[in-house]
Amino acid sequence: MANHSQLGFQDASSPIMEELVEFHDHALMVALAICSLVLYLLTLMLTEKLSSSTVNAQEVELVWTILPAIVLIMLALPSLQILYMMDEIHEPDLTLKAIGHQWYWSYEYTDFKDLMFDSYMIPTADLPLGHYRLLEVDHRVIVPMESPVRVIVTADDVLHSWAVPSLGVKTDAIPGRLNQTSFVATRPGVFYGQCSEICGANHSFMPIVVESAPLAYFESWSTLISS
Repeated sequence: MANHSQLGFQDASSPIMEELVEFHDHALMVALAICSLVLYLLTLMLTEKLSSSTVNAQEVELVWTILPAIVLIMLALPSLQILYMMDEIHEPDLTLKAIGHQWYWSYEYTDFKDLMFDSYMIPTADLPLGHYRLLEVDHRVIVPMESPVRVIVTADDVLHSWAVPSLGVKTDAIPGRLNQTSFVATRPGVFYGQCSEICGANHSFMPIVVESAPLAYFESWSTLISS
């Protein structure tokens, strides 16, 4: 989860998030190189170390046309690759349906007959010692570690958005429409998210908590909840 004064991303806990962090660093380095070049040329011009009375230079025009095209290709190719990976859902081991309400989430494990529950934020007054304020819920989403999980997202009333930054997922919840995303949690842990679409007065109070656990724990938990 995010920490105080944190400048970077949360620790990546899925392959998609790892790719997003790498792309961010790649794009940042490209932007830094461009800014450095522009600053260097401005310095030369201001100090009169670089001046020219040329009004027509085809070579220069060719360079400033080709170089931006190359830079855009360098940014577009990895971006399109990540977009393709995010949209690809191949034989998930588990399907989870997340339904947004004002102002809580409800979940249905569609591979199980009676595994469904509502997830409300725990009020600050009822929060156990050591838990996170405005982020803890009464019922967490439990998923098996290292298993592909498909999430079908919709809403019951207004627009919501199901987002968990550590897993690299953010999908709009739209009434009357089913959107889907997927993730693979690569390590055990508890991952926090929040509704990322302004949905009313208590928009800030409908957090998302996903817990990744070994398969044996998930099986025992699902049996207990279903019964």
